[in-house]
Amino acid sequence: MSWRTIDRKTVPADHLGPGLSDAVLRRIREFFPRYPTKRAVLLPALHIAQDALGYVSLRAMQEIAELLELTPAAVMDVVSFYTHFWTHPKGRKTIVLCRSLTCELMGGQDLLAALENKLGIGEHQTTPDGEWSLMTEECLAACDHAPCMQINEKMHRCVRVEDLDRLLAAPDNDQVTMPRSELYDAPRGT
Repeated sequence: MSWRTIDRKTVPADHLGPGLSDAVLRRIREFFPRYPTKRAVLLPALHIAQDALGYVSLRAMQEIAELLELTPAAVMDVVSFYTHFWTHPKGRKTIVLCRSLTCELMGGQDLLAALENKLGIGEHQTTPDGEWSLMTEECLAACDHAPCMQINEKMHRCVRVEDLDRLLAAPDNDQVTMPRSELYDAPRGT
């Protein structure tokens, strides 16, 4: 992914995107006691911001930098390093296709081509209706069920091109039935 140069001092305010609410900032602060430094809270803070906004806006990056006593460039470095952070609005459902060697050998490239064709978008893009976004990750850790993909956080295993219409149409294709880990969701009231 290529980045255009941004002079954050001259960016018009309406291009900075939404900021973080007081509730989101409080939620980020709840992580402070769990880590040795504020900098160590950066990844959870970015996840929380993306969950709240749907992506990590420039304004959110500035607010996180201020809260964690970092430079905005340090926050942008992390956002641009990890492919799962978005700097523009993403779809209601995000398809993450595994591109590991095992998935590639089992038909991953054919799945990617079929998804791009069906959705009319490329990698790290969003459909015009805002329903779907598409991306790949190096490994989804389900090599024994290759090729695999996730829709939001729900894993789909042994996916074939002929399965895509059914998977995309299923209303619960992104519904995870297990609780999330406390490693990500800080216990409330701590």
